[in-house]
Amino acid sequence: MFLRQVQFPPRQSFFLFGPRATGKSTLVHQRLAAGSTRFIDLLLPSVEETYARDPDLLYREVLALPDTIDTVVIDEIQKLPRLLDVVHKCLFETRRRFVLTGSSARKLRRGSANLLAGRAVERTLHPLTQHELGDAFDLESVLAWGSLPAIAALSETERADYLKAYCHGYLKEEVWGEHLIRQLDPFRKFLEVAAQHDGRTINLAAIGRDVGVDPKTVREYYHILEDTLVGFIVEPYTRSLRKRVHKAPRFLFFDLGVSRALSHQLTMAPVPGTSAYGELFERFFILEMLRREAYCSRDYRFFYLATERNEVDLVIERPGKRLAVVEVKSSLEVRPDKLRSLLALETAFTDPELFCVSRDPRPQCIGSVQALPWEMALEVL
Repeated sequence: MFLRQVQFPPRQSFFLFGPRATGKSTLVHQRLAAGSTRFIDLLLPSVEETYARDPDLLYREVLALPDTIDTVVIDEIQKLPRLLDVVHKCLFETRRRFVLTGSSARKLRRGSANLLAGRAVERTLHPLTQHELGDAFDLESVLAWGSLPAIAALSETERADYLKAYCHGYLKEEVWGEHLIRQLDPFRKFLEVAAQHDGRTINLAAIGRDVGVDPKTVREYYHILEDTLVGFIVEPYTRSLRKRVHKAPRFLFFDLGVSRALSHQLTMAPVPGTSAYGELFERFFILEMLRREAYCSRDYRFFYLATERNEVDLVIERPGKRLAVVEVKSSLEVRPDKLRSLLALETAFTDPELFCVSRDPRPQCIGSVQALPWEMALEVL
């Protein structure tokens, strides 16, 4: 069992969002005492059907609960968004706390669901971080297979089968089952192409040509990926820069293993020194930063920067701190001559902190650049 970093509000009702198989239900059962909690699992067809026929049943059940039950958990609330109106009524008329798990707040909002008018805060659960994995963390394994909780206990053959089944289940249950698209085949092809472009700048026209749909449809497909929390949009940084910059966003899949499964790359082990390995390592580090920010809630904002001559993997706005400009390299040795493009950007910002993150175990100061091992960089940043 892994010690998860996400913090539950001690008394307030809350949503716990997260992609499939990140461990939402397991975590809720671990942290909430069975004797004082009523669990409702909408993944069970019979349970979903019961509340779909009579949503007000929930209200009547809550009124009848003994005083020893202070919390009601509803798993996969997106299955029956209408229940949120009943939950709202219960919150207003009773003192019970509600914990509501689901795949996405955005998906509920798009369906005009009642998100309880601020009576419930939001938390997000991600795949395991390096810190959560602890002694079980292995960089090469995470680059190849990702860090969904179930992966750690599986053999390599089982991991490949699990990730393929995960992708199939996502298509069947999250996308097709929720009626998010009208045609499955173009979206299936889009997933493969989007995974091949994981971490790169989105080119709607080019991806549309590869998939056989128009750019507007590609944009909607990316919205579906966001809505179901299987990826993040990283916007370009354009503030106070005189140089011409790329203004198209980048898209980052939420887990390296899922991305590799979608792009049919699981049979190809990442090889250090190759460009593919470097891209995986870059995405790994950015995902670690995004996950830690989600758990620490320091209001950091993450961007990338690409001008005609320079490219930076990560630009981080940190309230109360200097702007962090970060270049990620997978090399085992950082040399001064490899940092010229990063150093050239120093005058483009007002008093930035420059970082080079790598697998080099030796921290160095190279001019104004802090060259740090990736583990140290995570803590410093």
